[in-house]
Amino acid sequence: MSDFHELVTSRRMVRAFRADPVEREVLHRIVDLAARSPSAGKTQGWSIVALEGASTETFWSATMSAETRAGFRWRHLLAAPMILLSFADPHAYLERYSENDKSRTALGESTDAWPVPYWTVDASFATMTFLLAAHDAGLGALFFGVFRGENELRRVLGVPSHLQLIGAIALGYERTPEPSERDDEAFARGASAARRRATAQEIVHFGAW
Repeated sequence: MSDFHELVTSRRMVRAFRADPVEREVLHRIVDLAARSPSAGKTQGWSIVALEGASTETFWSATMSAETRAGFRWRHLLAAPMILLSFADPHAYLERYSENDKSRTALGESTDAWPVPYWTVDASFATMTFLLAAHDAGLGALFFGVFRGENELRRVLGVPSHLQLIGAIALGYERTPEPSERDDEAFARGASAARRRATAQEIVHFGAW
């Protein structure tokens, strides 16, 4: 079994964290690896806003009401020492594809010219690589969507309006349950984890659909 096989098959979404800080040097190493993901025209239109320690409260305050937080099942998720916001930059792709070696494609004229929004694709590639690199570094991570409070976050954090928010990543060291906490649902895996994984035979269509 290859190390990569083990890395991929053992990675999972972590919902319980210790408050121990993540050193910036560690974060930078993970981001450096994630930045090696495929990028159309090597545009690299991927950015992260990182909130550390007490600053993570900015995220939780904007996205979760006090009532929701009080009854939140995965309460140890709130202890994550870092919350990262992953962004894609469509404008970077228009600028890159307006350069001499790419201008013939006409993709620099408008985002509507793109049959697929590669800024989203590339930022998603980078985000997935980030999750794998974090796991390889001994950290736990949870990627999740931001369905409430995005406008407030953008305002408080000064995020340019044209950037596309891919989602949030909670990052830190996993908190394992004490013997007395074995049955605490705060450590339970999400219900989706029990769903059957599709097989390669179901995914691949040889020759035609």
